[in-house]
Amino acid sequence: MPGTEPSTRSMDKQFEKLFAMMAEMKAGQEQMKAVQEEMKAGQEEMKAGQEEMKAGQEEMRVAQAGLEQKMEAGKEEMRSGQERMEKGQEEMKGLIDEVKGEVQRKIDEVEAKVQMKVEDVKSEVKGKFEEVEHKVQGKSGRMREGSVNSRIDHSVSRQVQNSCIPDRL
Repeated sequence: MPGTEPSTRSMDKQFEKLFAMMAEMKAGQEQMKAVQEEMKAGQEEMKAGQEEMKAGQEEMRVAQAGLEQKMEAGKEEMRSGQERMEKGQEEMKGLIDEVKGEVQRKIDEVEAKVQMKVEDVKSEVKGKFEEVEHKVQGKSGRMREGSVNSRIDHSVSRQVQNSCIPDRL
């Protein structure tokens, strides 16, 4: 997908694997159902074989042997299906752990980025405070200088006036 991050594509692939495994597990369950139905049918055949035993014991042995083979094959299919299901569950747990790890990594990454932004903002605010403080100190200094110069000018004016006053009398 254009514009997605590699980790998102990785997660998408992991989810695809997960869904494929779930579909395989469902197919395994359906196979198990079919095997169970086949076993049920086999049991019914066995009952029929027992009824035939009354008519002839030899026919029953043949039917029973066939039935036992089908039952054994069904049991083997069930064992195999169970193993596939357990393996699928283990793989699913592994994928879930991978997804959890990926999510935690993303959370950590976002937290780190947020922390960096917070530090940047703190630094910028500190710089602005220092800039304002410097400007205020500069204006304050100029105001003091202006006040001192004004006092000096005023003092000099008074002295000049005072020195001129005796001439007027």
